[in-house]
Amino acid sequence: MEGSFLSHALTTLFILLQFTAYMPSCLANKPIPTNANTDFIKKSCTITLYPQLCYDSLSIFADKIKTSRKNLATFAISVTLSAAQSASDFVTKLSKSPGLSPVEASALADCVELSGDSVDELSRSLKEIANTNFGDPNFGRQVNDIQTFVSAASTDFGTCFDGISKKASGQVKTKVGTQVLNVEHLISNALAFISSYATGPQTTSP
Repeated sequence: MEGSFLSHALTTLFILLQFTAYMPSCLANKPIPTNANTDFIKKSCTITLYPQLCYDSLSIFADKIKTSRKNLATFAISVTLSAAQSASDFVTKLSKSPGLSPVEASALADCVELSGDSVDELSRSLKEIANTNFGDPNFGRQVNDIQTFVSAASTDFGTCFDGISKKASGQVKTKVGTQVLNVEHLISNALAFISSYATGPQTTSP
C-alpha cells in the first residue's frame, strides 16, 4: 500500500515536471499581441530624423491617430505647437528676469516676438490641415501652405536662438537653447509627416 502510494506520487511529480518544462517553449511559440496603431506610429517615425522623440511624443495619441497619415501629420503639428507655446512662455518669463544686461534684454525681447510669430504660424498650419482632403483639387496648394507655415516657424525659432547665442550669457543661452532645440526637432518630424501625407493616401497600413 505504502509502496503503491509512493509510486503514484513519483509518477505525478514526473508529469508535473514534464509539464513545467514544456510551458516555456509553449509560451515562446505563442504570438505576442500588438497594437496596430502604435506599430503604425513606430514604423512611421523611422522616416524622421528624431525617431525616439517622434515616438515618445506621438504614441500616447495612437488610438486617435490610428493608421491615418493625415491624423499623424495633424498630431505632429499639434504637439509641436504645444512645445512652441511652452517655449514662447518660457522666453517671455525669462525676459522679465532681474539682472539681465541691456544686450540680453534686447535679445530676449526679439526672441519673445519671434517665438510668438512661430506659435501663430503653427496655429495657422494646424487650422489649414484640418481642411485638407487627399485628392481634392486644392490639396497640393494647401499642403504647400502648411509646409511654408511650419518652415517659417522653424526659421523664426532659429533666428531667435541665433540672437541669444550672440548676445546672451552662457546660462541664458543654455536655457533658451534647450527649449528651441526641442521645438526644432519636433518641427523637423512634423515636416516629414506633412510630406508623407502629401504623397500618399490618407490612410495606410502599418
